[in-house]
Amino acid sequence: MRNLIFFTFFVYIYGNPKIEGDLSLWIDEHQVKLFSGYAMEIYAIVDGKVLPYILDPNFEEHLPVIPSEVNYVNFTWKSGLKKYYYNFDRLQSFDEAILDPPVITIKTKGRIPRRPKVFSVHLPCSGNSSGVASFSIGLLIESRRGKPLPGTPLRLNLRKECAHRGPDPECDKKCANGGWCNHDKMCQCREGYMGQYCQTALCYPQCVNNGTCTAPGTCTCQPGFQGRHCEGGICSQKCENGGKCVQKDTCECSKGYYGLRCEFSKCIIPCLNGGKCRGVNKCRCIAGFRGDHCEIGNANLLHKKNSCNRMCKHGTCITNNICICETGWTGKHCNYRESKIDSTFDSEELSAFEV
Repeated sequence: MRNLIFFTFFVYIYGNPKIEGDLSLWIDEHQVKLFSGYAMEIYAIVDGKVLPYILDPNFEEHLPVIPSEVNYVNFTWKSGLKKYYYNFDRLQSFDEAILDPPVITIKTKGRIPRRPKVFSVHLPCSGNSSGVASFSIGLLIESRRGKPLPGTPLRLNLRKECAHRGPDPECDKKCANGGWCNHDKMCQCREGYMGQYCQTALCYPQCVNNGTCTAPGTCTCQPGFQGRHCEGGICSQKCENGGKCVQKDTCECSKGYYGLRCEFSKCIIPCLNGGKCRGVNKCRCIAGFRGDHCEIGNANLLHKKNSCNRMCKHGTCITNNICICETGWTGKHCNYRESKIDSTFDSEELSAFEV
């Protein structure tokens, strides 16, 4: 689930890469809209780095099937100021009875252009068989010194629908979701829909947790789930102590807490004076307090107005120019280590310890 969220994050944050930047490879907005119904750019490489979600072995599961109406995929790439060389070492169909091996519109080996340039991967259906076939594109990228780019060779595994449909005299009555009957008496689908009668909507990434794609880029979620791709959970009871609902009735607890709703603290004795439980009987204290349960310090000072003319170097200003020092520090302004206290302190410095 985190991989899906991470993946979606990268899809949206990157805009058009600058020419002066490093190597980048992406699919443009219009192309993605053709097979998802949602305009966005999908990046595989940004500034010389292969994005982690591309290397996820489950990456293919998040991708929609490329509709039969889409016969090619356009990629854009550029090398920027550095020199890179490429080699398409794999163009393979895993079911040649349905889909022939992919064909690229550039040489299989060469140098990546400095400025953004588009190349296409054609996906020719074969014979008269209908179905969904998987195919693979392998890409090795090297620097001018012959050093492979980390994360390459890329192995992009995708799926393509091939459908050999005959004309339907009643086509004009059956095309759904804004599709229309063309002169061959076959349904021509709007972007984001596929199928003989355009009845199937496409979502990218795919809906998870048994969600259903009911419109391009729109998932209808099962009870207990939410989010654009149904990736988020809904908890019937609120998660406590900073916990987050990550799946249906499932809380992810913050450090120091456990239970179905994160209602239990791992600190048997509660942390005092604003301290937070961070482990089994381990409290993290705010400045000015210490001890296993943050019990050492003057709690009354927390309720007074802060007023220090000079900054407390290793502590917290409480009031009337009084600093509460962190463990191991002392002095009026918490600028002396406790091990260095000696008779050189004057009466003014010693008065800082009087409360």
